[in-house]
Amino acid sequence: MAKFPKRYHAPGTSPGTLAEHKEAIRYPLRIRLIDYAGQAFEEREDIAAADCRPYLERPSITWIHVQGHPDADTLSMLGELFDLHPLALEDVLNTGQRPKLERYGDQFFITLSLPNLNGGDCRAEQISLFMGEGYVVSFHAGAFDPFEPVRQRLRHPNSRNRSRQADFLLYVLVDRVIDQGFPILENFGEQIEAIEMALLDSPNRRTLNRIHQLKRNLLFLRRVFWPQREVIIRLLNEDHPLIQEETKIYLRDCYDHSIQIMDLLEAYRDLGAGMLDVYLSSASNRLNEIIRLLTVISTIFIPLTFLAGLYGMNFGRREPISPWAMPELDWYYSYPVVLLVMVGVAVGMVLYFKYKRWF
Repeated sequence: MAKFPKRYHAPGTSPGTLAEHKEAIRYPLRIRLIDYAGQAFEEREDIAAADCRPYLERPSITWIHVQGHPDADTLSMLGELFDLHPLALEDVLNTGQRPKLERYGDQFFITLSLPNLNGGDCRAEQISLFMGEGYVVSFHAGAFDPFEPVRQRLRHPNSRNRSRQADFLLYVLVDRVIDQGFPILENFGEQIEAIEMALLDSPNRRTLNRIHQLKRNLLFLRRVFWPQREVIIRLLNEDHPLIQEETKIYLRDCYDHSIQIMDLLEAYRDLGAGMLDVYLSSASNRLNEIIRLLTVISTIFIPLTFLAGLYGMNFGRREPISPWAMPELDWYYSYPVVLLVMVGVAVGMVLYFKYKRWF
Protein backbone atom coordinates (compact mmCIF):
# COMPACT_ATOMS: atom_id res chain seq x y z
CA MET A 1 0.00 0.00 0.00
CA ALA A 2 1.42 3.38 -1.04
CA LYS A 3 1.92 6.05 1.58
CA PHE A 4 0.52 8.62 -0.85
CA PRO A 5 -2.68 7.19 -2.42
CA LYS A 6 -1.97 8.94 -5.73
CA ARG A 7 -4.59 8.71 -8.45
CA TYR A 8 -4.56 10.39 -11.81
CA HIS A 9 -6.28 10.33 -15.17
CA ALA A 10 -4.95 8.57 -18.21
CA PRO A 11 -2.46 10.61 -20.26
CA GLY A 12 -4.25 12.77 -22.79
CA THR A 13 -7.34 13.37 -20.64
CA SER A 14 -8.74 16.88 -20.89
CA PRO A 15 -7.70 19.15 -17.95
CA GLY A 16 -10.39 19.55 -15.31
CA THR A 17 -12.02 16.19 -16.03
CA LEU A 18 -13.86 14.74 -13.04
CA ALA A 19 -13.76 10.97 -13.40
CA GLU A 20 -14.10 8.25 -10.80
CA HIS A 21 -11.20 5.92 -10.07
CA LYS A 22 -11.91 2.23 -9.61
CA GLU A 23 -9.05 1.80 -7.12
CA ALA A 24 -10.25 4.67 -4.90
CA ILE A 25 -11.33 3.77 -1.36
CA ARG A 26 -14.89 5.07 -1.11
CA TYR A 27 -15.81 6.12 2.39
CA PRO A 28 -19.43 7.19 2.89
CA LEU A 29 -20.02 10.77 1.73
CA ARG A 30 -21.21 13.21 4.38
CA ILE A 31 -21.67 16.97 4.00
CA ARG A 32 -21.83 19.15 7.13
CA LEU A 33 -22.56 22.86 7.22
CA ILE A 34 -21.90 25.50 9.86
CA ASP A 35 -23.08 29.08 9.42
CA TYR A 36 -22.25 31.73 12.02
CA ALA A 37 -22.10 35.48 12.56
CA GLY A 38 -21.44 36.66 16.11
CA GLN A 39 -23.97 35.00 18.40
CA ALA A 40 -25.94 33.58 15.50
CA PHE A 41 -25.02 29.97 14.88
CA GLU A 42 -26.53 27.21 12.78
CA GLU A 43 -25.27 23.70 12.16
CA ARG A 44 -26.64 21.12 9.77
CA GLU A 45 -25.51 17.59 9.12
CA ASP A 46 -25.93 15.20 6.20
CA ILE A 47 -27.26 17.81 3.81
CA ALA A 48 -27.24 17.77 0.03
CA ALA A 49 -24.99 20.05 -1.97
CA ALA A 50 -27.99 21.94 -3.35
CA ASP A 51 -29.14 22.83 0.20
CA CYS A 52 -26.05 25.02 0.66
CA ARG A 53 -27.22 27.62 -1.86
CA PRO A 54 -29.40 29.78 0.51
CA TYR A 55 -26.49 30.29 2.92
CA LEU A 56 -24.36 31.99 0.27
CA GLU A 57 -26.76 34.93 0.21
CA ARG A 58 -26.37 35.66 3.93
CA PRO A 59 -23.83 38.14 5.38
CA SER A 60 -22.33 35.40 7.54
CA ILE A 61 -19.47 32.92 7.45
CA THR A 62 -20.35 29.55 5.94
CA TRP A 63 -18.21 26.50 6.41
CA ILE A 64 -19.04 23.40 4.39
CA HIS A 65 -17.10 20.23 5.11
CA VAL A 66 -17.27 17.26 2.74
CA GLN A 67 -16.23 14.10 4.54
CA GLY A 68 -15.64 10.88 2.62
CA HIS A 69 -15.08 10.18 -1.04
CA PRO A 70 -16.89 12.82 -3.14
CA ASP A 71 -18.44 11.73 -6.41
CA ALA A 72 -18.12 13.73 -9.60
CA ASP A 73 -21.73 15.00 -9.46
CA THR A 74 -21.32 16.38 -5.94
CA LEU A 75 -18.08 18.08 -6.90
CA SER A 76 -19.65 19.59 -9.99
CA MET A 77 -22.58 20.96 -8.00
CA LEU A 78 -20.31 22.46 -5.32
CA GLY A 79 -18.10 23.88 -8.05
CA GLU A 80 -21.12 25.57 -9.61
CA LEU A 81 -22.35 26.97 -6.28
CA PHE A 82 -19.02 28.42 -5.18
CA ASP A 83 -17.51 28.99 -8.61
CA LEU A 84 -14.67 26.57 -7.92
CA HIS A 85 -12.08 26.19 -10.63
CA PRO A 86 -12.24 22.85 -12.56
CA LEU A 87 -8.50 22.27 -12.14
CA ALA A 88 -8.85 22.61 -8.37
CA LEU A 89 -11.79 20.19 -8.34
CA GLU A 90 -9.71 17.73 -10.30
CA ASP A 91 -7.00 17.97 -7.62
CA VAL A 92 -9.63 17.30 -4.96
CA LEU A 93 -10.69 14.11 -6.72
CA ASN A 94 -7.14 12.98 -7.55
CA THR A 95 -5.82 12.71 -4.01
CA GLY A 96 -2.13 12.47 -3.22
CA GLN A 97 -1.32 15.99 -4.38
CA ARG A 98 1.74 17.78 -3.07
CA PRO A 99 0.81 20.44 -0.47
CA LYS A 100 0.37 23.72 -2.33
CA LEU A 101 -1.45 27.05 -2.49
CA GLU A 102 -3.21 28.22 -5.65
CA ARG A 103 -5.04 31.46 -6.25
CA TYR A 104 -7.96 31.58 -8.68
CA GLY A 105 -9.16 35.16 -8.86
CA ASP A 106 -10.59 36.08 -5.45
CA GLN A 107 -10.45 32.49 -4.26
CA PHE A 108 -7.71 30.50 -2.55
CA PHE A 109 -7.23 26.77 -2.99
CA ILE A 110 -4.98 24.85 -0.58
CA THR A 111 -4.03 21.20 -0.46
CA LEU A 112 -2.42 19.79 2.68
CA SER A 113 -1.37 16.33 3.86
CA LEU A 114 -2.71 15.07 7.17
CA PRO A 115 -0.29 12.44 8.57
CA ASN A 116 -1.54 9.56 10.66
CA LEU A 117 -0.19 6.32 12.06
CA ASN A 118 -1.51 3.00 10.79
CA GLY A 119 0.05 0.47 13.12
CA GLY A 120 3.76 1.15 12.88
CA ASP A 121 3.54 2.78 9.47
CA CYS A 122 2.86 6.41 8.61
CA ARG A 123 0.32 7.49 5.97
CA ALA A 124 -1.00 10.79 4.68
CA GLU A 125 -4.52 11.82 3.74
CA GLN A 126 -5.21 14.84 1.58
CA ILE A 127 -7.02 17.90 2.94
CA SER A 128 -8.40 20.31 0.34
CA LEU A 129 -9.52 23.82 1.32
CA PHE A 130 -11.30 26.55 -0.65
CA MET A 131 -11.64 30.04 0.81
CA GLY A 132 -13.53 32.95 -0.67
CA GLU A 133 -15.57 35.94 0.46
CA GLY A 134 -17.56 34.65 3.45
CA TYR A 135 -17.11 30.93 2.96
CA VAL A 136 -14.71 28.01 3.42
CA VAL A 137 -15.19 24.62 1.76
CA SER A 138 -13.08 21.72 3.03
CA PHE A 139 -12.66 18.18 1.72
CA HIS A 140 -11.27 15.11 3.43
CA ALA A 141 -11.61 11.71 1.77
CA GLY A 142 -10.72 9.68 4.90
CA ALA A 143 -12.94 7.72 7.24
CA PHE A 144 -12.83 10.10 10.23
CA ASP A 145 -13.44 13.82 10.43
CA PRO A 146 -10.21 15.57 11.57
CA PHE A 147 -11.98 18.91 12.17
CA GLU A 148 -14.33 17.86 14.96
CA PRO A 149 -12.26 19.81 17.58
CA VAL A 150 -12.68 22.96 15.47
CA ARG A 151 -16.41 22.32 15.25
CA GLN A 152 -16.66 21.97 19.03
CA ARG A 153 -14.94 25.33 19.51
CA LEU A 154 -17.35 26.99 17.10
CA ARG A 155 -20.34 25.63 19.03
CA HIS A 156 -19.28 27.56 22.12
CA PRO A 157 -21.23 30.86 22.34
CA ASN A 158 -18.19 32.85 23.48
CA SER A 159 -15.85 31.44 20.85
CA ARG A 160 -13.74 34.21 19.33
CA ASN A 161 -13.84 32.34 16.03
CA ARG A 162 -17.42 33.54 15.52
CA SER A 163 -16.35 37.18 15.46
CA ARG A 164 -13.72 36.58 12.76
CA GLN A 165 -13.89 36.40 9.02
CA ALA A 166 -13.40 33.41 6.73
CA ASP A 167 -9.63 33.85 6.63
CA PHE A 168 -9.43 33.14 10.37
CA LEU A 169 -11.43 29.93 9.88
CA LEU A 170 -8.99 28.98 7.14
CA TYR A 171 -6.11 29.57 9.56
CA VAL A 172 -7.79 27.40 12.21
CA LEU A 173 -8.18 24.50 9.77
CA VAL A 174 -4.60 24.83 8.51
CA ASP A 175 -3.31 25.02 12.09
CA ARG A 176 -5.23 21.84 12.93
CA VAL A 177 -3.44 19.98 10.12
CA ILE A 178 -0.01 21.40 10.99
CA ASP A 179 -0.33 20.58 14.70
CA GLN A 180 -1.06 16.95 13.83
CA GLY A 181 2.69 16.64 13.40
CA PHE A 182 3.39 17.02 17.14
CA PRO A 183 1.69 13.81 18.39
CA ILE A 184 3.10 11.93 15.39
CA LEU A 185 6.65 13.03 16.20
CA GLU A 186 6.08 12.36 19.90
CA ASN A 187 5.25 8.77 18.99
CA PHE A 188 8.43 8.50 16.93
CA GLY A 189 10.42 9.98 19.83
CA GLU A 190 9.20 7.13 22.04
CA GLN A 191 10.14 4.65 19.32
CA ILE A 192 13.65 6.10 19.16
CA GLU A 193 14.08 5.70 22.93
CA ALA A 194 12.91 2.08 22.76
CA ILE A 195 15.26 1.31 19.86
CA GLU A 196 18.20 2.91 21.69
CA MET A 197 17.52 0.68 24.72
CA ALA A 198 17.37 -2.36 22.45
CA LEU A 199 20.68 -1.36 20.84
CA LEU A 200 22.38 -1.17 24.23
CA ASP A 201 20.80 -4.39 25.46
CA SER A 202 20.79 -6.95 22.63
CA PRO A 203 20.60 -5.68 19.05
CA ASN A 204 19.20 -8.21 16.60
CA ARG A 205 17.61 -8.43 13.17
CA ARG A 206 14.28 -7.16 14.49
CA THR A 207 16.00 -4.03 15.84
CA LEU A 208 17.51 -3.41 12.41
CA ASN A 209 14.07 -3.70 10.78
CA ARG A 210 12.67 -1.19 13.28
CA ILE A 211 15.47 1.25 12.45
CA HIS A 212 14.81 0.98 8.71
CA GLN A 213 11.07 1.45 9.23
CA LEU A 214 11.72 4.49 11.39
CA LYS A 215 13.99 6.04 8.76
CA ARG A 216 11.41 5.46 6.02
CA ASN A 217 8.66 7.06 8.09
CA LEU A 218 10.79 10.09 8.98
CA LEU A 219 11.75 10.57 5.33
CA PHE A 220 8.08 10.35 4.41
CA LEU A 221 7.15 12.95 7.04
CA ARG A 222 9.78 15.30 5.65
CA ARG A 223 8.08 15.08 2.26
CA VAL A 224 4.83 16.03 4.00
CA PHE A 225 5.94 18.84 6.32
CA TRP A 226 8.43 20.63 4.12
CA PRO A 227 6.00 21.81 1.38
CA GLN A 228 3.34 22.65 4.00
CA ARG A 229 5.72 25.17 5.50
CA GLU A 230 5.95 26.76 2.05
CA VAL A 231 2.15 26.99 1.94
CA ILE A 232 2.10 29.01 5.17
CA ILE A 233 4.88 31.27 3.88
CA ARG A 234 2.83 32.00 0.77
CA LEU A 235 -0.24 32.79 2.86
CA LEU A 236 1.82 35.21 4.93
CA ASN A 237 3.20 36.91 1.82
CA GLU A 238 -0.15 37.19 0.06
CA ASP A 239 -1.29 40.78 -0.32
CA HIS A 240 -5.03 40.17 -0.64
CA PRO A 241 -8.00 41.81 1.11
CA LEU A 242 -9.40 38.39 2.07
CA ILE A 243 -6.40 37.77 4.34
CA GLN A 244 -6.38 40.41 7.06
CA GLU A 245 -3.28 41.61 8.87
CA GLU A 246 -4.69 40.42 12.19
CA THR A 247 -4.98 36.90 10.80
CA LYS A 248 -1.38 36.99 9.62
CA ILE A 249 -0.29 37.27 13.26
CA TYR A 250 -1.87 33.86 13.87
CA LEU A 251 -0.42 32.53 10.65
CA ARG A 252 3.04 33.49 11.92
CA ASP A 253 2.35 31.37 15.01
CA CYS A 254 1.34 28.50 12.72
CA TYR A 255 4.59 29.02 10.81
CA ASP A 256 6.51 28.79 14.11
CA HIS A 257 4.82 25.45 14.76
CA SER A 258 5.91 24.19 11.35
CA ILE A 259 9.49 25.29 12.09
CA GLN A 260 9.42 23.42 15.42
CA ILE A 261 8.12 20.31 13.69
CA MET A 262 10.84 20.49 11.05
CA ASP A 263 13.52 20.95 13.74
CA LEU A 264 12.25 17.89 15.64
CA LEU A 265 12.02 15.93 12.43
CA GLU A 266 15.59 16.72 11.40
CA ALA A 267 16.85 15.86 14.90
CA TYR A 268 15.04 12.52 14.79
CA ARG A 269 16.42 11.80 11.32
CA ASP A 270 19.96 12.41 12.61
CA LEU A 271 19.27 10.09 15.54
CA GLY A 272 17.92 7.46 13.16
CA ALA A 273 21.05 7.63 11.02
CA GLY A 274 23.21 7.45 14.14
CA MET A 275 21.31 4.41 15.43
CA LEU A 276 22.07 2.53 12.23
CA ASP A 277 25.77 3.22 12.78
CA VAL A 278 25.45 2.11 16.40
CA TYR A 279 23.74 -1.10 15.31
CA LEU A 280 26.47 -1.90 12.78
CA SER A 281 29.15 -1.10 15.36
CA SER A 282 27.42 -3.24 18.01
CA ALA A 283 27.02 -6.14 15.59
CA SER A 284 30.69 -5.86 14.63
CA ASN A 285 31.75 -5.77 18.31
CA ARG A 286 29.63 -8.81 19.11
CA LEU A 287 31.18 -10.67 16.20
CA ASN A 288 34.65 -9.70 17.39
CA GLU A 289 33.85 -10.91 20.91
CA ILE A 290 32.61 -14.25 19.58
CA ILE A 291 35.66 -14.69 17.35
CA ARG A 292 38.00 -13.79 20.22
CA LEU A 293 36.33 -16.31 22.54
CA LEU A 294 36.52 -19.03 19.90
CA THR A 295 40.17 -18.16 19.24
CA VAL A 296 41.02 -18.44 22.94
CA ILE A 297 39.29 -21.83 23.18
CA SER A 298 41.07 -23.06 20.05
CA THR A 299 44.43 -21.81 21.34
CA ILE A 300 43.95 -23.64 24.65
CA PHE A 301 43.16 -26.91 22.91
CA ILE A 302 46.09 -26.73 20.46
CA PRO A 303 48.76 -28.00 22.97
CA LEU A 304 46.26 -30.43 24.48
CA THR A 305 45.59 -31.85 21.04
CA PHE A 306 49.33 -32.14 20.46
CA LEU A 307 49.84 -34.10 23.70
CA ALA A 308 46.85 -36.34 23.02
CA GLY A 309 48.11 -37.03 19.50
CA LEU A 310 51.67 -37.66 20.68
CA TYR A 311 50.74 -40.22 23.34
CA GLY A 312 47.98 -41.70 21.23
CA MET A 313 50.40 -43.18 18.68
CA ASN A 314 50.79 -46.33 20.84
CA PHE A 315 53.94 -47.70 19.22
CA GLY A 316 54.64 -51.14 20.74
CA ARG A 317 57.72 -52.04 22.89
CA ARG A 318 58.49 -55.54 21.61
CA GLU A 319 61.86 -57.20 22.01
CA PRO A 320 64.39 -56.05 21.23
CA ILE A 321 63.44 -52.70 22.82
CA SER A 322 64.44 -49.79 20.67
CA PRO A 323 66.27 -46.89 22.33
CA TRP A 324 63.85 -44.60 20.46
CA ALA A 325 60.74 -46.16 21.99
CA MET A 326 58.44 -44.05 24.20
CA PRO A 327 59.40 -44.95 27.80
CA GLU A 328 56.31 -43.31 29.29
CA LEU A 329 54.15 -46.11 27.96
CA ASP A 330 55.49 -48.50 30.60
CA TRP A 331 55.19 -46.15 33.56
CA TYR A 332 52.76 -47.15 36.24
CA TYR A 333 51.25 -43.63 36.56
CA SER A 334 51.72 -42.52 32.97
CA TYR A 335 48.02 -41.97 32.23
CA PRO A 336 47.20 -39.72 35.23
CA VAL A 337 50.49 -37.87 34.80
CA VAL A 338 49.68 -36.98 31.20
CA LEU A 339 46.18 -35.88 32.22
CA LEU A 340 47.64 -33.67 34.94
CA VAL A 341 50.11 -32.16 32.49
CA MET A 342 47.26 -31.39 30.08
CA VAL A 343 45.17 -29.78 32.84
CA GLY A 344 48.18 -27.76 33.97
CA VAL A 345 48.83 -26.52 30.45
CA ALA A 346 45.16 -25.49 30.03
CA VAL A 347 45.01 -23.66 33.39
CA GLY A 348 48.31 -21.95 32.72
CA MET A 349 47.16 -20.66 29.35
CA VAL A 350 43.86 -19.39 30.81
CA LEU A 351 45.75 -17.49 33.53
CA TYR A 352 48.12 -16.06 30.96
CA PHE A 353 45.22 -14.86 28.78
CA LYS A 354 43.57 -13.24 31.78
CA TYR A 355 46.83 -11.52 32.65
CA LYS A 356 46.98 -10.13 29.11
CA ARG A 357 43.26 -9.19 29.30
CA TRP A 358 42.47 -11.03 26.12
CA PHE A 359 39.10 -12.07 27.54
